Amino acid sequence: MKILLYTEGLKTISKSGLGKAIKHQMKALEDNGVEYTTNLKDDYDLLHINFYGPKSYLYAKKAKKRGKKIVYHAHSTEEDFRNSFLFSNLVSPLFKKWLITCYSLGDYIITPTEYSKKLLLNYHMNRPIRAISNGVDTEFFEKDPKAGEEFRKTYGYQKEDKVIVGIGLYIKRKGLLDFVELAKRLPEYQFIWFGYSPLWASPREIRKAVKTKLPNLHFAGYVESSMIKSALSGANLYLFPTLEETEGIPIIEALTSRIPTLIRDIPVFQEYEKDKVVYKAKDLEEFTEMIPKIIEKKLPDLTEEGYLMAKKKDTKIVGKELIDTYREVLNAKER
Repeated sequence: MKILLYTEGLKTISKSGLGKAIKHQMKALEDNGVEYTTNLKDDYDLLHINFYGPKSYLYAKKAKKRGKKIVYHAHSTEEDFRNSFLFSNLVSPLFKKWLITCYSLGDYIITPTEYSKKLLLNYHMNRPIRAISNGVDTEFFEKDPKAGEEFRKTYGYQKEDKVIVGIGLYIKRKGLLDFVELAKRLPEYQFIWFGYSPLWASPREIRKAVKTKLPNLHFAGYVESSMIKSALSGANLYLFPTLEETEGIPIIEALTSRIPTLIRDIPVFQEYEKDKVVYKAKDLEEFTEMIPKIIEKKLPDLTEEGYLMAKKKDTKIVGKELIDTYREVLNAKER
């Protein structure tokens, strides 16, 4: 069995969550000894597509004519496209129609969570859909105290500073506006945001937020995974105030790093049990109330429980689930 992993515009999306997901797929297949290629000129048994661009659509059509089996990975939905970039809400209905056109080319659809599967079932594509986590290399993201010290040294934080980490693109959906507001409300804590996307594509309120000048707020831009690991090892809290996700890979990274984690209480995160694996807040007021309680250790430490849950999403486990799906598709009779 040889898999063609095709991701249109991989260089462009490499700094996004989707870029991470692709790397995790490669690691998952390598961990399980499955041969794969990213070269469109290579022969293969099954095509696994990760993006919804026009080249992906045309290549899938071509593969279908050749009788190739296709797994389409639904990383995006209309719901998580909204509140992203300029005019995203205006064009989201058209975006949904395009997603349906692309995803329907798959013999099978994979999506990261049961939540996103539920959304896709409402798209009525008449295709089998399976929820498989994007996963994480849990060995890589194990807590590393020395790396944590380097993170603090790099960004000028003292040992006694209480540091809060956020991760994501410069988009409203990621909760960036609340992150900045929390830095204003809680000046006793240091806030640092990792991630980047072009500000010209962002609404005015996001551009203004990123340019906010506060002594306790820093936008570090895009960094490599090694620095994310260092930050999660050296900070006091991982804060994810996102408004919508199909999964949210940084949560798994944070839990693997055993850092206290506070996320927004939204449907996609139902699997993370409140007050048992992570802490959750519904709105800005609850975030403001919860952050000091977690950092000052006035609430129970959930990091070990979170770590055990993250281990279930290791790339080795994800790889086995991908392989099961590939075999099911390859062995299925024609429709």
